[in-house]
Amino acid sequence: MIEWLLEPLREPIVARSLAELVLLGLISGTLGCWIVLAGRAYSAESLAHSMLPGLVGAALLGLPLVLGGAIGLAVGASLIALVGRIKVLSSEIAVSVVITSLFGAGVLLGLAPTTPAGLGGILFGDLLAVGFGDIALAAGYAAIVLAILFVLHEGLLATGFDRLNAKALGRSPAPLDLVLALLLAGATLVAVQALGHLLVVAMLIGPAASARLLTRRIGPMMLTAVAIGWVASLVGLYASYHAELAAGAAVTCALVLAFVVALLTRRLRDLLASDSRRRGRGEQSRGLRLRSRRA
Repeated sequence: MIEWLLEPLREPIVARSLAELVLLGLISGTLGCWIVLAGRAYSAESLAHSMLPGLVGAALLGLPLVLGGAIGLAVGASLIALVGRIKVLSSEIAVSVVITSLFGAGVLLGLAPTTPAGLGGILFGDLLAVGFGDIALAAGYAAIVLAILFVLHEGLLATGFDRLNAKALGRSPAPLDLVLALLLAGATLVAVQALGHLLVVAMLIGPAASARLLTRRIGPMMLTAVAIGWVASLVGLYASYHAELAAGAAVTCALVLAFVVALLTRRLRDLLASDSRRRGRGEQSRGLRLRSRRA
C-alpha cells in the first residue's frame, strides 16, 4: 500500500504537476469563494471562452500561451464593453454574443486544415508537461492573490454577503467587482496552461462551489475549498497514474465528484435538521397537552 502511494510521487513530472495543482488549489480556494459569493461564476466561464482565439493564435505563431490568452482576454473585454453600449441589449446578451462569437472563431482557427496538431493541448491542457517556470508563475500569482484578498477582506465581506446595504456602509461594490474580475482573469491565464481552456473553470469554481454547500462563514469556506481542491487534485493524479487516464480530465472528474459528495452531504444535513425540528415541535405539543390536562 505504501509503495502504491509513493510510486507516483517519485516521478518528477507527477511531482511538478502536484506542486502546480497545490498552488492552483490555493488560488481557486480563496479567490473562488468570493467569485461564488458575488455570483460571478458565469464570468469565469466567459473569460475562459474568450481566450480561445488568442490561445490558438499563440500556438500557431509559436508564442507563449500566456501572451495569447492575455490578448484574447483584452479583445473579449473590449468587445463586451463595445456591444454593451447598445441600449436595446442587456449586459448578459452582450456577453453571450461576444463570448460565443470568440469561441466559434477559436474553433474555426483550431480546426482549419493548415493548423498544426495540438488543439487538444489548448482545450484540455497538459498537466504533466508543467515546468518549473509554470510553478514559479503560479506561486507568484498565489502570493499576489492572497495579499490583495487580505487587504480587501473587509470590503469584500460587506459586499459579498449584503450588496444592497454595502453602499450605506460606504462600500461600493463596483470597484471590488473590478478587482475580482482582474484577479479572475489572471488566475485563468495562470491555470490554462495546465488545465486547458475547457477544464480551467472546474478548478477555479468547483472547490468554492462545493465549500459553499458545506458552510456559510467565509473563513471556513476558504479553508474547505482549498482542502477540496488539494484532495481532488491528489485523487485525480493518482487515478491518472494508476489507471492511465488524462491527468487534467481526471482532476476535473475528482472535482465534480467532490461537488456531488458535498451536495449529498448538504441534503442529508438538511433532512436531519428538518427531522429534528419536527421532533422538537412534536415534543413541545405533547408537553403543552400534558400541562393542559393537569390544569
